[in-house]
Amino acid sequence: MTSISETRKRLANVTGLLIFTLFIGTAGYVLIEGWTPFDAFYMTVITLATVGYGETNPLTYAGRAFTVFLILGGVSIIAYTFSTLTSIVMEGHLSIVLKRRRMEKEIAKISGHYIVCGVSHAARVIMEELGKTGRTFVVVEQDRGMVERLIADGFKVVEGDATEEETLKRAGIMNAAGVFAVLSSDQYNAFLALTAKGLNPEVRVVSAQKELAVRQQLLRSGADNVVNPQYIGGLRMVSEMVRPATVGFLDSMMREQGSVVRFDEVAVPEESPLVGRPVGDVKGTKGHAPLLVAVLERETGRYDINPDPARPIKSGDRLVMIGDASKLFELRKRIETTGKA
Repeated sequence: MTSISETRKRLANVTGLLIFTLFIGTAGYVLIEGWTPFDAFYMTVITLATVGYGETNPLTYAGRAFTVFLILGGVSIIAYTFSTLTSIVMEGHLSIVLKRRRMEKEIAKISGHYIVCGVSHAARVIMEELGKTGRTFVVVEQDRGMVERLIADGFKVVEGDATEEETLKRAGIMNAAGVFAVLSSDQYNAFLALTAKGLNPEVRVVSAQKELAVRQQLLRSGADNVVNPQYIGGLRMVSEMVRPATVGFLDSMMREQGSVVRFDEVAVPEESPLVGRPVGDVKGTKGHAPLLVAVLERETGRYDINPDPARPIKSGDRLVMIGDASKLFELRKRIETTGKA
């Protein structure tokens, strides 16, 4: 249960108690004294508030006995109500609830974003990279303390179990571009992939792999790709040994402080004015424009590395480019979002 739900429950409980007490008091005076509902309600309010205005109308012995019980029970309820409200405000729960509510409204409005499920070391790297390259993302995490820290750091967060449909819906799965499954076990990641694909068959799911033998199970569960950190780590160690200059170049891109240079891709939609134009128009061999490295052809699924400048761009091509992240972001926006080169 989230803190929002808990706070709402506490508020609902004290509100219900207050309304119930007012109802009992009003009904009691109506039945015992025969007063009008308004007079009975007024008497109940001034009795519970202990303002000492005196009796609205003369009370019978039965009415006085009822008033005694109303004071003994009702004043305690009033005190509990105000102490609960004070506790919520003093503990900061109310501000947290309001902040989360605003965040939920923001999440409901976004689309084309990514959902990072689980906060691990790998997830931290994913979040950092998404932020550096200008991608919008939402984090899903169960741990209450971690959620509060992430919110304090300015991240969009949904608290809950990432394998549950309701949690993914709150994270905007229906409008998301992709899901990162980096939960604590392969079983959880498989179930997450299955749930995500069930809600949105078009969403792309990339899953972390903990054990070597479960790759096919994760793929069958709905993951579009599976990444084994141990396998990648092994390849990296070999590269560090046999091709240190290449690895150093890639590292310099990832760690450069002045600018963010990345390999990235830009999809060419059917309505793009780029369709039919030569690759040379976007190859970026001059100045600081992004440099085209390869083209992934939709029909063949093959990469055309360092393509001929005269090669026409086709609908569905994915342009693999290297350049400053901000310039790549601008290019992607022009081509993918607006369809204008």
